[in-house]
Amino acid sequence: MKHSGPPHRNFKFELARKIIHLSSVSIAVIYCIITRELALLLLIPLFSGFLVVDLLKNFIPSLSCWYHNTFDPMLREHELEKGSIQLNGATFITLSALLLVLFFPKIIAITCFSLVAISDTMAALVGKKFGKHTIGEKSLEGSLAFLASSLIIVVIVPRLDLFAGIITALVATAVEALSLRINSFKVDDNLTIPLASALACYLYYLLVLPQKLPLLDACP
Repeated sequence: MKHSGPPHRNFKFELARKIIHLSSVSIAVIYCIITRELALLLLIPLFSGFLVVDLLKNFIPSLSCWYHNTFDPMLREHELEKGSIQLNGATFITLSALLLVLFFPKIIAITCFSLVAISDTMAALVGKKFGKHTIGEKSLEGSLAFLASSLIIVVIVPRLDLFAGIITALVATAVEALSLRINSFKVDDNLTIPLASALACYLYYLLVLPQKLPLLDACP
């Protein structure tokens, strides 16, 4: 999420957006106590619903009117761009949850989804409120908040190797600071943060601790 210092009057909208964003951590909590199969059974229709609304709002005027009247104050600039189809953060974050569950061990999936739900929230709020030093479209203060909170998360997550967790947090922080576009399409960091950090963590285990990978398939 962009967190370079915009006007103070927009902070209440950022706060509302981030409260919604933070609530998505419930996906990680629920996944800890249910099976992978049940998680997929829940996530596939959830993602599909967000995606369908996101796409149809570009073609159905009444849906577009309701959508923009309801959510415009909380949408990012790229989500409001005309002339190209842009997906919103809710679609990206449910897609990231789905891909994490599909392709990564449970502990890695829970860790990396928690990073995008919690640390990205901290980065955006700190950056909006206190951001003074910019890094591209982001702020140094927001990125430091992201790193600090992500380090706390990887230390708390059970069964996660500490060094693997530190690497995961550093990769997530670096990716959060970047802005990726494919032509006019903005790739949301709700997707890039969890997938890049999960891949880094998984590769570390494959190369350094392959014998411990089975321990990551279940919560204690």
